[in-house]
Amino acid sequence: MSQDRYSRQQNFAPIGVSGQQKLKDSHVLIVGAGALGSGTAETLARAGVGAITIIDRDYVEWSNLQRQSLYAEQDAFEQLPKAVAAASRLKQINSEMTINAHVMDCNAADLVSLLERHSIDLILDGTDHFAIRYLINDAAYRFRIPWIYGACSGSYGAVCSFIPGQTTCLNCLLKKMPVVSASCDLEGIIAPTVQMVVAMQSAEALKWLSGNRTQMNVNYTVFDLWSNMHQSIGLNRRARQEACPTCGGQPSYPYLNSESAVKAETLCGRTSVWLRYPRQEALNLEAVADHAKQLQAEVKSNPYLIQIQEGDFRLVLFQDGRALVHGTADPLEAKKLYQRYVS
Repeated sequence: MSQDRYSRQQNFAPIGVSGQQKLKDSHVLIVGAGALGSGTAETLARAGVGAITIIDRDYVEWSNLQRQSLYAEQDAFEQLPKAVAAASRLKQINSEMTINAHVMDCNAADLVSLLERHSIDLILDGTDHFAIRYLINDAAYRFRIPWIYGACSGSYGAVCSFIPGQTTCLNCLLKKMPVVSASCDLEGIIAPTVQMVVAMQSAEALKWLSGNRTQMNVNYTVFDLWSNMHQSIGLNRRARQEACPTCGGQPSYPYLNSESAVKAETLCGRTSVWLRYPRQEALNLEAVADHAKQLQAEVKSNPYLIQIQEGDFRLVLFQDGRALVHGTADPLEAKKLYQRYVS
């Protein structure tokens, strides 16, 4: 590989040759491969980070292409899992790095297992679910791994670096889990908002991984590109709550100790329901497809998932037993459809 590949980055004094080597020796976990996750993954791959592990449960849709930089029309046409499509593209960008792709939910048991098996230096938030963010928060503080929060909707974005032992945690910052958060499906989103959050998350990642840790921005930063608003809220240990179950004096990490896998989740702003049925073995998609055809349903498939169309309902099934049911916001109705095709 050409020695000039990272020359412009190495010429940036705070990184230099030694910082570039630290990047090569780093392993980053990215939870979510949507707009933010795909964007930060690409930036870090181009920057020379040695290993990236990606977790994502979704697949590429046409509406993703407006802002999710790693994906192309063929990915949407084939409806490839985002983790798979992202890994393929990242290897084209940087063949020297290691890419681990996991098509799965981010639940407590799997996340803990992954962090126990791998030496992760940093966690990046690429999800849009606060339940998963609280899970990341608990895991990060339990394993003493910094994580970088990112969120965006419309022209609004937010970024925050949480560093165990140095800053307060997400629990202390927000006090309780929001019942409803901003949704791109409801409010839309413009690509520059994504790009701004990606840039800010990636910059913080490069600081931490290259050894420039005193330069980390320990503020909760928000902006609105349309109204030209930019604010920062100081985030330090003084804001920490002693009784906090995540970063307090006697942490219990409640989101890791409870069953975090959501059994049924109605997606905000969409007539769709996510279902998760824990399984000991992979779902036999071929057998399910054959059964669906016997029931006169329309079936489409690829090696990673199958789609079953029944009237106005569309059931998307993954090998680990997860399903996305389009056409209803009723979890009970979604479960009935699932159970009709999967025993």
